[in-house]
Amino acid sequence: QVQLEESGGGLVQAGGSLRLSCAASGRTFTNYASGWFRQTQGKAREFVAAISRSGANTYYAGSVKGRFTISRDNAKNTMYLQMNSLKPEDTAVYYCATVYTSSSGIYYIREDTYDYWGQGTQVTVSS
Repeated sequence: QVQLEESGGGLVQAGGSLRLSCAASGRTFTNYASGWFRQTQGKAREFVAAISRSGANTYYAGSVKGRFTISRDNAKNTMYLQMNSLKPEDTAVYYCATVYTSSSGIYYIREDTYDYWGQGTQVTVSS
């Protein structure tokens, strides 16, 4: 079992920045590929960014590419999402997720690939 806990959400003005953290416990985080998803009320959860277990490979949704950066510190069992140039349409509950993988370079963008999820953190961007 892996437990995930997000933090760092909040209220920010358009154009501002936030950094989300996802702290993992229960298993060796190094063995898990990870990702960020987000969900707004009444809509399906959508992919934001993914990172391989080594951190060497990343992938972004087109709507956030160039503004968001996913990273991880395996020594601290923590993953991050740096969000810059935030827009009102980025308002959502953000979730981190992780799944065991034997490949150091692979990442996953499908929601149903992930086995473990955090409880979510609210990000609100005002115009």
